[in-house]
Amino acid sequence: MTARATSLLPVQAPPRIERRPRLTAGVGDTLDAILVIIPVDASPAVFSALPHAQAWRQLHAGRTRQGPPRRAAGGGAQSGPGSGSVRSISLANPRQTRLVLGVMPRDAGAFETLSLAGRMARDLGSCCPGSIAIAAPKQPDGVEDRALEALLSATLAGAFEMPSFRSVRKPATRLRQVVVVGGSLDLRRIGSTARANGLARWLTALPPNILDAGAYRRVLRELARRHGLRFRWLSEGALKRLGAGAFLAVSQGNARRTAGIAHLSYRPARRRGRGRVDLALVGKGVLFDTGGTNLKPHRGMLDMHTDMNGSAVALATLCALAEQRSALAVDAWLAITDNRTGPEAYVPQEVVTAVNGISIQVIHTDAEGRMVLADTLALAGRTRPKLILDYATLTGACVTALGERMSGIFVRPAALAATALAAGAASGERVWNFPLDADYDAELESRIADVMQCTPDAKADHILAARFLSRFVPEGSAWIHMDLASAVRTGGLAHVNTDITGFGVRYTLELLRGGRLPLPAGTGAR
Repeated sequence: MTARATSLLPVQAPPRIERRPRLTAGVGDTLDAILVIIPVDASPAVFSALPHAQAWRQLHAGRTRQGPPRRAAGGGAQSGPGSGSVRSISLANPRQTRLVLGVMPRDAGAFETLSLAGRMARDLGSCCPGSIAIAAPKQPDGVEDRALEALLSATLAGAFEMPSFRSVRKPATRLRQVVVVGGSLDLRRIGSTARANGLARWLTALPPNILDAGAYRRVLRELARRHGLRFRWLSEGALKRLGAGAFLAVSQGNARRTAGIAHLSYRPARRRGRGRVDLALVGKGVLFDTGGTNLKPHRGMLDMHTDMNGSAVALATLCALAEQRSALAVDAWLAITDNRTGPEAYVPQEVVTAVNGISIQVIHTDAEGRMVLADTLALAGRTRPKLILDYATLTGACVTALGERMSGIFVRPAALAATALAAGAASGERVWNFPLDADYDAELESRIADVMQCTPDAKADHILAARFLSRFVPEGSAWIHMDLASAVRTGGLAHVNTDITGFGVRYTLELLRGGRLPLPAGTGAR
C-alpha cells in the first residue's frame, strides 16, 4: 500500500500567535515561559513594563556580575559560547513560569540575534511550554523588532515536530500559544516563512523508502492543490522525447521508471497567463545517492536521503510565496530521481547530450547533481525567466571551503553579487560569493565532447560545477547558484535546532522582500 500525500506532509497545527501592547501580571502568570531580549547596554529600567520586574532585574544583575558564570537563584544558568548571553530562572508561581533573558550586543547582526534566540528557545526544552510570551523592550534604533522577529522565528522553529516513526512515542506538550508583546512585526509573513522552513526540513528528513519518486509526485500534487499552483510532471518518456540525456543518464540506473522533472507555477491573480516569468526556482531532488557506479563508502552514503534538500527548499519557498500572495510570477523546477548502481547505471566515459544540445563527457557518476540540474536549468531557461535561482547539495568542496555555517553562491551578472550577499546578512542565512570567472572552463575542456562533467580530482570542484551549470543557463537571465553547504549541520544552525536546517528558504524570501526582483539596472531584459 502506498502512502497518501497527506500522510507524507506535516500535520501538526502551528501555535496561535497573538499580539498584545503590554503584558500584565495576570496574563504573565498564566504562561509557561516569557522570553525577553535586551541590548547589552540597556538600563534595568526596561524591565518596569514586564510582570515580575524585580525578578528580571535580579536575573540581569546576575548576568552582568563580574567573575565566572554562576547559577542563578531558582535554577537559572548562564549560556554556553556564542554572541550574547542567556540566563533563566523559574518563578515560584503555580505554573513555575520560566523567565529567559537574552542579552545581545546592540550591533548584533541577524545571524547573531537568531542564534541567541535559538539558544533561548532551547532553554525551554525541559519545561515543555504550552504557552509563552516574547518581548523586547522598546528601543530608539529598531532593535526591538529585530529581537522580536528572531524570538518568534526561533520559537516557531523549535515547536515544529520532525518526522518520527517510533512505534511508541512520548507524549509531547504542544506549543499552543505565542503572545508577541509590542513591536510592529508582520506576523503573517513570519509565520509563513517558519512553515516553509519546517516543510523543507520535514521533506528532507523523510526516509528514502517513504519519500520515493512516486510519493514525492503525490506530495507535489497535494501541495499544488493547497496553494493553487499549476503542476505538470515530465516523465522519463517525456524527457526522452525532449532529449534530456543528462538527467536520463542518472535515472537509468533506477529499478523503477518513476523519475522525472516537476514543474510548478504560481501566478498572481492579476497576471495569470500574461507576461514573462519573473523567477525560476530550480532544485536538485536526488532522493537517494549511492554514488552510482563510482559507489560511495558507507559513511559517505549514510545520509544521502538528504541529497534532495535543494528541491525541498525550492518547493517550500514557492509555497511561501503563494501564501504571501507575492506579486512575482514564479516557477519551480525540481529534478527528482535516485542515483543508483546496477547493470543499467551510467558509467564513466559515456557521452550524453543535454536538452539544449550540449554534449557531456561523463567522468564520475557521483557528480550526478550537476547532470540532473543541467537539463532542469535548460528547461527552466526556455521560459526566459528574469532570474534563475537554483539550490543543490552539490559539492563536498563547498563544505570544505566554508564548513556548514554558510553556503556558497555563484552570481551572474557580477553586479547582482552585492544584493545577494546583503540578503544573506539580513536573513541570518549567510552566504559567500565564489568566483565564476570564465578561465576556469579550461579545466573542463573535453577532447571528445563539448564539456567534461567534472575533473578527475577535486580541485575547486564547487567552482567547476558552477561553470559547468552556467552552460545551461540562458544569457538573458540573471542567475544565482546556491551550493547548500549548510543544508545539514550537527546541532542545527542559528535559530533552527535540528540537524537539517532548511537553509535557503529564509534567504530567498528576504532576497525577494517586497515582491521585487533584486536585479541590477538593465539585467534580465531582452
